[in-house]
Order: sequence, then structure tokens, then C-alpha cells
Amino acid sequence: MARAPSAVTWDGINWAKVQRQVRRLQTRIVKATQVGRHNKAKALQWLLTHSFSGKASAVKRVTENKGKNTPGVDNVTWKSPRAKTNAIASLMRRGYSPLPLRRVLIPKKNGKTRPLGIPVMKCRAMHALYLLALEPIAETTADLNSYGFRPERSTADAGGQCFVSLAKRANAEWVLEADIQGCFDKISHDWMIANVPTDKAVLEKWLKAGYVYQNELFPTKAGTPQGGIISPVLANMTLDGLEARLAEKFPRAKTTGLKMNMVRYADDFIITGRTKEWLENELKPVVVEFLAERGLVLSLEKTKVTHIKDGFDFLGWNIRKYNGKLLMKPSKANVKAHLDKIRDIIKGHKAVKRKRPAEPPMKS
Repeated sequence: MARAPSAVTWDGINWAKVQRQVRRLQTRIVKATQVGRHNKAKALQWLLTHSFSGKASAVKRVTENKGKNTPGVDNVTWKSPRAKTNAIASLMRRGYSPLPLRRVLIPKKNGKTRPLGIPVMKCRAMHALYLLALEPIAETTADLNSYGFRPERSTADAGGQCFVSLAKRANAEWVLEADIQGCFDKISHDWMIANVPTDKAVLEKWLKAGYVYQNELFPTKAGTPQGGIISPVLANMTLDGLEARLAEKFPRAKTTGLKMNMVRYADDFIITGRTKEWLENELKPVVVEFLAERGLVLSLEKTKVTHIKDGFDFLGWNIRKYNGKLLMKPSKANVKAHLDKIRDIIKGHKAVKRKRPAEPPMKS
């Protein structure tokens, strides 16, 4: 590993100054992007990814998050102040060659598994570093009604937009529930390299790094790994533009009787419409075409058109109208999962002795 910069210690870093410098460069990237000065934004990204403040912020993030003690294929973690300071010096573009990801399988509710890719610490720090430079552009160009994996946005904001789009009597009554099949695993590498505004050479190295599962190396021909810090932003940028595409194809859809509205959280989204036929026969083909350009397809088992009186599940809620009144309640699946978790906790503590309440002091 590279040695620490001279006269720099981890505990001696002025973090307030580091944060100010990073924010100043990010603000300049946003302003350049807003006025269409893409070459200037690219130059500012280069400055940020080669600055001491950017590198220090990246190392700080990956050594203080929940996965800080989880190693990659090299079984290395950065715990000591000396290791963290040396890590700052090691974040260099020249000669950088990412190691493959460590693949683990996470069980899902439906009995299937979700593949999770765990990068080594240096790759995580490089992801965090280039994310500092990419996120300002991603936030500037993002879809208006995209809420997943974005700063200052949450599922509650997505739920609020669902209410705005469906609660009134004059709102649309039909909903296209869309789910992308294996979104993170199938995004086209060629599309990302051509369209994501970041360092193309570094991005291609990440995408082609491969993964190790049961001591065997596998290549990665598509997708971005779930588990990488930068992966949610790459996935969001891949799906950004769908809202604009729909507005372009159906320019009067919101003001006329079609009543089109879209709410997206990561790769799950809904689109409202006046009739079932319009959603299935006109709008859905536009969505399919948009996704196909990016190497993605809709999940046949999860994508359907539903009437608001029948209700649908979205982000853990059941959204349904009862006699014209919209109610958003926890979905049955989420309630069951919560109760099952409580049962497991109770069953696992059968041998715990009940603590008796303290007896009140005797009166003299």
C-alpha cells in the first residue's frame, strides 16, 4: 500500500475544511451542468477526483459506514488511523486495477436470492470518490418523480406523490404497476459507458472486474453490482429520462383526460392513466422500448394494470380507494413479515427470566 502523505495524520485532518472544499466543487459542477457547459463540468469532476479533500472524504465514508468491517476478496479492512491515511495516498487513477467482487447471495421474501457484490476496500473508496463527482450531475438531470437512493428523498416522499396522483375524484383510476426484471444485473455496459458522465476508463474497469463465488472467478458481461456505493446512482441514471420520454410521446397526457402521472423508486415504478387499454396498448410499448435501449425488460409476473378500487402494493403499502376515498395501509406481506420477526424474537428468548419489578421501599 502507498505511504501516507508527509505531515498528514488521520486525526489531524480538518474535516470541516475538507467538506467545504468538496461542496464548493460540487456546487460548481451543478452550475456548469445547468447551463450546459459539460466540458467545464468534466474538468471540475477531474479536479474533485484528484483532490486531497475528495480522497479523504471517500476514505472517511467507507471506513465509517455499516460495511466497514466486511472485507472483499483480499480480506483487508482499514481500521487503524495509519491505514486510513495510507489509503488516501493509494487512491490514484494511474495504474488503478480493480479486484473482482466477492459474491454473496441474500435471501428474498419470495424464496429467491439477490446477488450482492462486495468490492475490496480500495475499490469502495474509488467508488465513493467518483460518486462525489457524479452525484451533482445525477441530481441535476434526474427525473422529477424519482425518489429511490437519492439524497433528501425517501419512500415517504414517493408515497406522498402517489397520494397526490390518485386521491382526488378527478385523478386517474388505472395504474400500471411496473417492475424491471433483474435491473441491477442486466443494464447494458455499452449504454452506461456511452451515457454516464464520469471517467469512462475507470467505469469500464469497474463493470468488467468480474466476481468470485465459491473460489471461482466469473466475468461480468452486463449490469452493475448490488453492493457497490456508486451502483444505485448508475442504476438511477440509466432509468432517468423515462419521464421525459413519456412527456414527449404524450405531450398533453397530464392536461387532457389521459391523466398520466409517474412515481419511481429505484427500479419499481407506477404510471397512472385514464383507461386500461391506453396503458397497455399505447404507454407500455413506449416503456418497453425505452428499457430495451438499456438492455432491460419488464418482469412479466410483476408488471400489470390495476384499477384503484382493487388496489395495489407499492413500497410496502397497499394503496386502494374505498368508496371514493384513498387509503394507504401497510401491505399484508409487510405486516406478516413484521409479525414473523416478532414471533422469532419471542421464541428465541424463551429461556430469558422475567425481571421482577423493584419492590417499593417499606414505610418506617
